[in-house]
Amino acid sequence: MDIEKVYKDSGALLEGHFILSSGNHSRFYLQSAKVLEQPQTAEMLAKALAEEIRASGIHIDTVVAPALGGILAGYELARALGVRSLFVERKEGKMELRRGFEISQGEKILICEDIITTGGSAMEAMEIITQLGGEVVAFGALANRGFCKRVGSQGEAKSNCKLPCGVSFFALGDFEFEIYSPEDCSMCKEGSIAIKPGSRNA
Repeated sequence: MDIEKVYKDSGALLEGHFILSSGNHSRFYLQSAKVLEQPQTAEMLAKALAEEIRASGIHIDTVVAPALGGILAGYELARALGVRSLFVERKEGKMELRRGFEISQGEKILICEDIITTGGSAMEAMEIITQLGGEVVAFGALANRGFCKRVGSQGEAKSNCKLPCGVSFFALGDFEFEIYSPEDCSMCKEGSIAIKPGSRNA
């Protein structure tokens, strides 16, 4: 699976001057909504990711996605795995399981995002799932921004990766772009204005 080609062909690998959800800046941005707007593409990617997960032998009861970005990827992955699909969402800044969704004691959960950068949102989802009695047995994403180590990757996790090292992380490929703190951003120093194309605080 050449995930970079899929993103490029979908017009989802953007180049410019962007503010990431972390507040840092980058010349590149992955707009997964452009990939997932085509159901056939979403299905193809989810099936490829499901194959990797099945090959690991990890048992999954339910896929849980952090809203908003993870919902479509999580739903398609759950469909490919033949399991339930739930999502957690923010209410007044705090992640919650709402809308009548329930998690059983000991239920085996995979947390799915469209993109995992440092894994901050995934860890917020893990916290609420654990509080409700679920067990997070894996993480999944269409693509990995390269800060966390995915199954099958030769790279090592960076110091700012928040995912627990003892839980498997599956993704279809790595995108490793340079990021800059706002005060050290060369594009800002050149007078370029950063934009925030993502779903959170857009």
